[in-house]
Amino acid sequence: MRRVFLGGTCNESTWRDEMMDYLYAWGVEYFNPVVDDWNDEAYKNELREREICDYCLYTITPKMTGVYSIAEVVDDSNKRPEKTVFVVLEEAGEVFTDGQMRSLKAVATMVEKNGGKSFNDLKSASKFIIAD
Repeated sequence: MRRVFLGGTCNESTWRDEMMDYLYAWGVEYFNPVVDDWNDEAYKNELREREICDYCLYTITPKMTGVYSIAEVVDDSNKRPEKTVFVVLEEAGEVFTDGQMRSLKAVATMVEKNGGKSFNDLKSASKFIIAD
């Protein structure tokens, strides 16, 4: 059975709920790395899941405050391009600044040049994952 790592924006972002609904409807398993108590064990589990999942999906929304997910998607697009999926998503009326959007488009281009896939919506990304 196919399994998807759900990396990307946290901060009470709702994109994971939507993506989990899409994947569940198609019988695709997923790993949600968001936990109440982020500790060394949770970090190690996340690293293991990134390795074993069939796809590593990274969704970035304007609720992003840190940049680690950007580093992860670029790292995975270099090491595991065939299983790296990047989504840039505006959420709940929030938008990126023009400068942020230019940077995110450059990251998307980098991911694609490395062999990964990028999308602007969750439905398209889920269809790509499901179609495999």
